[in-house]
Amino acid sequence: MSTPAEPVTAVTPALLKGWQVNREAADKSDRGNVLVVGGARRSPGAAMLTGRAALRVGAGRLTLAVTDSVAVAVAVAVPESGCAPLPEDDGVISGSRAGKAIGADLETSDVVVVGPGLDDADSTAELLRSIAPLMKEDASVVLDAYALGVLPGLPEVYEGWAGRLVLTPNKKEAARLLDLDPGTDLDVEQAALDIAAKYQAVVAAQGFITAPDGRRWEVPAGNSGLGTSGSGDVLAGAIAGFLARKASPEQAACWGTYLHSTAGDRLAAAQGPLSFLAGELLDAMPRVMAELTV
Repeated sequence: MSTPAEPVTAVTPALLKGWQVNREAADKSDRGNVLVVGGARRSPGAAMLTGRAALRVGAGRLTLAVTDSVAVAVAVAVPESGCAPLPEDDGVISGSRAGKAIGADLETSDVVVVGPGLDDADSTAELLRSIAPLMKEDASVVLDAYALGVLPGLPEVYEGWAGRLVLTPNKKEAARLLDLDPGTDLDVEQAALDIAAKYQAVVAAQGFITAPDGRRWEVPAGNSGLGTSGSGDVLAGAIAGFLARKASPEQAACWGTYLHSTAGDRLAAAQGPLSFLAGELLDAMPRVMAELTV
């Protein structure tokens, strides 16, 4: 049965200004700890984009948990973060051993992002199982990429995250979350409603933000250029950064999606709709945020 929908609320500057979160926090400890778990050997840049996006929107502390073979390089490339090496098997994170390796980080993180740069389904499922029991009971969770693909088979994991989980699926990932063929021609709005209800999570999908109780928001921005490598990693990081600043899951998803989409529009206007890189969103988003927080 489809989930009943509430009327859609437009995400506007006025709405966001009414949602100011932890604006005057002077110390980094007041702006939350974000842990990004991802970065297999072939794709450490995804975790780096996610982590840097979280810092760009105001998170206080960042730790990147990536495969051991790339950890030193990542630590040098992102000097603003801590870096936790994860055990690996031929470049793939050893999911079953990951929890023990970053147990101390999980105990102190306010937000945990899982998925950016992961590249093996079985390993990712084991990773989620191994870290879930070690997180703080009130930690927010953001899942992206491979972590979304394996979630349907892990009810023992996602049921424990009800009310503090944010999912950022593309159309194929949305189909998988609903146990449908990835090629299914989905109605994204209805799919987001059904996913939110099934997983008791806030869903950010193609400009639509949906809460488990049927409330919905839409960001009236965004363009095809955002469908580029790394763009989704930036979105997940932006949402995580606002969660670290104590925004509610739906507010964090609206803030992050608005900044991501509006920054993309400005880059498209300046450089062409298909010519900007995901990393350039990291410089464009703070300018958009400054206009909303002055």
